[in-house]
Amino acid sequence: MIKTQNKIFYICGKNYTYAMYVNDMGFLQHAYYGKKINHNDLLLYINEVCKKLEPLKEDLNLDFSLDSMPSEFGCFFNHGDYHEPSVIIEQLDGATMCRYRYFSHEVKDEVIDIAELPHARGCGQTLSITLKDDFSDMEIVLNYTVFDDCDVIVRNAEIKNVGHTAIVIKKAFSFCLDLPKAEYKLLRLHGRWAGERIPEITPIGHAVTKLQSIRGQSSHQMNPFAAILKDDCGEDVGECYGAQLIYSGNFAITAEIDYNDRLRIQGGINECHFEWELDPQVNFVTPQVALCYSATGIGQLSREYADFIRGHIVNSQYVYKKRPIVVNNWEATYFDFDNERLFSIIDEAAKLGIDTFVLDDGWFGKRNSDATSLGDWFVNNEKLNGGLKALTDRCKNNGLNFGIWFEPEAISEYSDLYRVHPDWAIGKEGVEPARWRNQLVLDFTRKDVVDYIFNAVSKILKDNEISYVKWDFNRNISEFYSRRLTNQGGFAHRYILGVYYLAEKLTKEFPDVFFEGCAGGGGRFDTGMLYYFPQIWTSDNTDAIERMKIQWGTSMCYPLSSMSCHVSACPNHQTGRVTPIELRGTIASLGATGYELDLTKLSDLEKLSVKQQIANYKKIDELILKGDLFRLSDPFYGDFCEMIVSKDKRKAYFVYATRNERSKNVIRLKGLDASKLYTVNDNMTFSGHALMCVGLPLPVMDKNMCFSLTICEKISKSTDGARYEF
Repeated sequence: MIKTQNKIFYICGKNYTYAMYVNDMGFLQHAYYGKKINHNDLLLYINEVCKKLEPLKEDLNLDFSLDSMPSEFGCFFNHGDYHEPSVIIEQLDGATMCRYRYFSHEVKDEVIDIAELPHARGCGQTLSITLKDDFSDMEIVLNYTVFDDCDVIVRNAEIKNVGHTAIVIKKAFSFCLDLPKAEYKLLRLHGRWAGERIPEITPIGHAVTKLQSIRGQSSHQMNPFAAILKDDCGEDVGECYGAQLIYSGNFAITAEIDYNDRLRIQGGINECHFEWELDPQVNFVTPQVALCYSATGIGQLSREYADFIRGHIVNSQYVYKKRPIVVNNWEATYFDFDNERLFSIIDEAAKLGIDTFVLDDGWFGKRNSDATSLGDWFVNNEKLNGGLKALTDRCKNNGLNFGIWFEPEAISEYSDLYRVHPDWAIGKEGVEPARWRNQLVLDFTRKDVVDYIFNAVSKILKDNEISYVKWDFNRNISEFYSRRLTNQGGFAHRYILGVYYLAEKLTKEFPDVFFEGCAGGGGRFDTGMLYYFPQIWTSDNTDAIERMKIQWGTSMCYPLSSMSCHVSACPNHQTGRVTPIELRGTIASLGATGYELDLTKLSDLEKLSVKQQIANYKKIDELILKGDLFRLSDPFYGDFCEMIVSKDKRKAYFVYATRNERSKNVIRLKGLDASKLYTVNDNMTFSGHALMCVGLPLPVMDKNMCFSLTICEKISKSTDGARYEF
């Protein structure tokens, strides 16, 4: 709900209120963001507190400093705002000073449709406030989109050149939020390849703390998400704020404590190597950011983000559609395969209850190693006798669907494509490029390159019965240079726009194909990619112990249904660790499950375990798609424990895995209805109150052991004759 009154703007969601107003000098000033409060109380607070603390209007052209004013958008040195600016715009004469004041506003009963960028969708309301520069023909429109069904505000900015001369944008953040004095901590998700999204909480000191990626993608190293924790905020108590960019390219999020001890958090496109020439009468639209507030800890923030992503980001055709249970041949064969070896895996998959076989890297061109053929998207018929049809027929005869791997953004120097179009690779002629996994990156700032890849991938999808695509991107960008661009400063942003263009075009052309994102594992795990791909390969690290940590961190701001989680070979190919197949299956069940191993090498006992895992997963897959996650025990400090509860509180799935020699005796559950009776694994009955207050008794287990439980409301009879059980 959005209300406006005398240039006071009141935004209200399920459990929060956000407010701002135009002060007497015409500046848009932040007033409040927090627990839901009465509209009249807020008006009284603004009139009696906020406005009485402002400098006098006549001080504007004397010594007035905007450092003292909480702003909705920080401008560059506009009469003394020495915070990090939200935008820097350079005029033709090199001047960058600006002073943006309120010009107009409108409220629409719709969300904003951004043509080139992923964005929130669905039903909502949008407040657009236009600010006009005192010194130039520039306008900035600040957009605030709200939804009745979640506690998320979506913000972005539109920079408008309404003049007659071109300007250069040197910084373009999407939002700015000033919060009052308090003790704040910053939660970030840092990492590396095979160790993504590790939660780290640190105090925020004075000056600027910056989270960023300059790798051409959101990156393994830093996720485009930050949470601000207030005072004693923890998993289930305290106030916190989240900022999640709906963007997959070079980004920055900054947190700044100023000399007044106030906090400014803002973010958007990374200004490093960013310059965007904006012609007269042209607009530049920044990526959206999803802001979220929780009064009851980080856990509730996570659940609100999960609901928002499922309800307003992921394609509605797939968001609640049951995920394919796949077997991927990569760790089973790597590049060394032929028909017979793949046929044996397909045949075994059918016996075990798997429904989709995914052919990974090595099926195209002359691809027998990572040194060749990327870009040559045609089938290697010497390696695959009968081409892909032989595999799709084998799958069909076994009742399986067929999936395939692409790396559309990459090119090998040893490829037919590179021999014909060496200029299609990113890089400056005469400068030796950096090679990563023996590959270069295609210039996705060029439409002709993207269109060629679209046609090549489309031909494979049209000529074969393919229901599943894994889209990979196995390196960072190291040369931010296109031979076609006159201004290289826009390269990184134009590149990711090219990725979005291809993803949009392919998913629309093939609406019945299920797309999974991947970037060397979790190198581009963000809401920008989830807009096109309903799930993403969580990490190349498939070790169950490491996956506890990776999936735990990922759940801070992403739903379980977005995580692709596989049972892998043992000893694990990344760590060498030996773990029971029961542990691997249990951890993989906390997401879109699958298998990444040679099924033909499993023992009879392991095959029986796989059959049971798949049967059990089909009982809880609705919870993975729709349920609320509650984190109970942190694997970074001890054992691992999570549970998923249905929205109606009638069903739950509980997972416990030990990291130590002996587990706890009891653990308190969360998220149940205290007034309901529950059966646990069909042989114990407890009240929800007892399970949450006293706890669930646990067996004594050895290190790296696990168990899972189904919890269901106990109903002997129901008026509609239904029983709510697994």
